[in-house]
Amino acid sequence: MSESGMRLVATKDAVGHVLCHDMTQILPGGTDADGNELPRYKGARFRKGHVVTAEDVPVLLSMGKAHLYVWQKRPGWLHEDEAAGRMAALCLGEGCVTAGEPREGKITINAAHDGVFLVDSERLAAVNSVDQVMVATRRGNFGVRAGDALAGTRVIPLVIDGVVVARAEAAADVAAHGPLMRVAPYVMRTAAVIATGSEVKSGLIEDRFTPVVERKLARFGVRVTWHATPGDNMEDVVAAIGEARATGVDMVLCTGGMSVDPDDNTPGAIRRAGARVVTYGAPVLPGAMLLVGYFDPDAAGEKDARPVPVVGLPGCVMYSKATVFDLALPRLVAGVPLEKRDFVAMGEGGLCLGCDPCTFPHCPFA
Repeated sequence: MSESGMRLVATKDAVGHVLCHDMTQILPGGTDADGNELPRYKGARFRKGHVVTAEDVPVLLSMGKAHLYVWQKRPGWLHEDEAAGRMAALCLGEGCVTAGEPREGKITINAAHDGVFLVDSERLAAVNSVDQVMVATRRGNFGVRAGDALAGTRVIPLVIDGVVVARAEAAADVAAHGPLMRVAPYVMRTAAVIATGSEVKSGLIEDRFTPVVERKLARFGVRVTWHATPGDNMEDVVAAIGEARATGVDMVLCTGGMSVDPDDNTPGAIRRAGARVVTYGAPVLPGAMLLVGYFDPDAAGEKDARPVPVVGLPGCVMYSKATVFDLALPRLVAGVPLEKRDFVAMGEGGLCLGCDPCTFPHCPFA
């Protein structure tokens, strides 16, 4: 039993108190062929957690409720819906909106626009370590559409000591770090694809890699506006990367040539082209040979210019439905800077189980 206490009061004295259980109302609706009375309406007229108002008293009395079990609020205590509103406020970062008013201590938070859903996992865990309150989210780092459910908050008891909510707010520390979650909008619009391989350059085999990449990018509104097939020679690949950058594309993708074989020169070419490599290799299968780097803006460039991602795609991206590229792509398109630790974190859940049919992203992969 809560410290605030449950007690039986006269209905006329219940104004301002919180109901402990649903109040069912039955309204007559005539009779059937045998003369039996039928209910016109039967349902919860007042829900558990409802705060009794003066207007509710005659309705409750008409329902035969001369006395009610209520929670007696004390100074500093909050109704579950009021507390839920404060919990939701911890979550309302960019692109996050509440879906309606709180009900029974619960609030759902939806995406206001398309983008990648980002969660501060460490602070979320700190908030959920506080008893009697909770925040449940969908998995972060995946793409979402406007209107998608992102999270739900709930206060466990009907009334809660405000000190508890304040403890959750301190754990979130929104003033210092911002809200627990946000939806970063997609900002990349164009891409260049450099399909390496002498067999592709010579026309011995068809370039089947580029169409796959184009389809993956199109899901996020990115168009391939420049394409080259420079072969395997490192100098030619470096030159192609330079030409791609000169077109002003938002990102550069190199397909193939990503293994440690002597004639696979793509990683070296990306480095020689001047990229700052974040990772070459990721603890993900399929996709262990992924390379991600950035071309940083020149010091003399525009102050608002952002780094241009350059990605070396391993061959698995061409034939596997879900790979490490699919895990990194939403953040890349949203312009979220990726660091080595982001790829290290992919190790847990980074083994694709090869399910048939594939249900990615609705699966344990990452």
